Amino acid sequence: MADTRPIHKHEDDDGHFRRKDSVFRNWISKEPGARFAPEPHRYAIYANLGCPWAHRAILVRALKSLDPFIQLILTDVDLTEKGWLFTGRNGSPPHDPLYGFTALKQLYLKADPEYTGRYTVPVLWDKKTETIVNNESAEIIRMLYDSFDEFLEPDLRELNKPGGGFYPPHLRKEIDSLNDWVYNTVNNGVYKCGLATSQEAYDSNIYPLFKSLDRLEAHLADPAHQPYLFGEQITEADIRLYTTLARFDVAYHGIFQCNLKTIRHDYPRLSRWLRNLYWDESERTNGGVFKKLTFFEIYKYAYLHTKVRQLNGGNTGGIPLVIARGPLPDIEPLTDEEEHELINGATRRFTGLKIDSNATPVSPSSHNPFSAQGEKGGMGVIFGADIDSPADELASKPTTTTTTVGSPSTTQGDEDDASLGFDENGEFHSNRVIKRRTTHSDENAKWYKEAKKAEKKMGAPAVHLAL
Repeated sequence: MADTRPIHKHEDDDGHFRRKDSVFRNWISKEPGARFAPEPHRYAIYANLGCPWAHRAILVRALKSLDPFIQLILTDVDLTEKGWLFTGRNGSPPHDPLYGFTALKQLYLKADPEYTGRYTVPVLWDKKTETIVNNESAEIIRMLYDSFDEFLEPDLRELNKPGGGFYPPHLRKEIDSLNDWVYNTVNNGVYKCGLATSQEAYDSNIYPLFKSLDRLEAHLADPAHQPYLFGEQITEADIRLYTTLARFDVAYHGIFQCNLKTIRHDYPRLSRWLRNLYWDESERTNGGVFKKLTFFEIYKYAYLHTKVRQLNGGNTGGIPLVIARGPLPDIEPLTDEEEHELINGATRRFTGLKIDSNATPVSPSSHNPFSAQGEKGGMGVIFGADIDSPADELASKPTTTTTTVGSPSTTQGDEDDASLGFDENGEFHSNRVIKRRTTHSDENAKWYKEAKKAEKKMGAPAVHLAL
């Protein structure tokens, strides 16, 4: 369906935001003679780090260890009249590595010169026939589940995964049912609120959004729906909900005015579920891909940029973007007891913030670096206490990086803890570091610094904000 609205005008004439259907809906198939057959190195996914729909595809690609077989090409997170751009910022290369394009619009027009819709991500691109296979995230991730399993190690194949994989046959009806109302009122609901331009449009969507969050909280009270939405294994339902809730407190709550409640303070079970996925670095998450592929500072910038463009007729030139620094931390740490359960793969049930009586107690002197309890006081910020974003790796230090999200980057240069990111006039300087206070106490500052150094050793993609 064609969408002739200007790129900044997301809403219809009545003030309601209505997402248009995706246009390219082909499928990768193992059937003989299929137009799009599964082959290593044949396909690429175009995405960006700000978009929650693209985030789904990025996560599944990483969870399935498909990095060697499917190329990931990132655009910048600034949405312009030409759509998403290749700029060399926010994980994007300076130009499209396949065709030298500078905008995703050019890729869409290469696939279909008559195309008149929006230039959305993710895009599953076929290098062989040089066209778009699919640009619907829900279908792309299902293709990734098992279409390329023949190229993977046996333990990574859906058939051999505990519980039947990300979309197990015995749970498909339940997953589809949950996906339906979560998409309409939560995944898309935050956009219906944040991009509404009438009070009626906003009011008609804000209450259903939080009613559905209440429903999800109640869903997790069922022991059969713990620790994940459908039991002990991560499924598609978890992946699709995660990309929205990871952005909720840091972006949707403030920028999109989804502010009746927060996840961290008002939904204890959802908060626990979210933190379990984020902090887990076990085999369940293929070594922590949820954490590695979540970029809170980018969400704060990208959604503010979108809102400012919408409110100013598509113009951001000369309009200062003042990025909110809260909430702190971007995502709360696990307690010692929660971390103990996570590390040991415990199946004990939780309700709210309390663990049942069968839970094994943990010593209060735990040295767990990710805990809010214990003598160390916790690591409450994703990239350390001083900075919550990979952007700190670019501040006043030369870097060398790869263009693959999740791969290590190297940084030289000593820490300059005395420097600031902004001068007395409020101007941002890329050669300065943004100082941060912890959310626990000043006594934890030293520990936060140690945690930051530990994060650097693990490696993170060098990403910076287009301020």
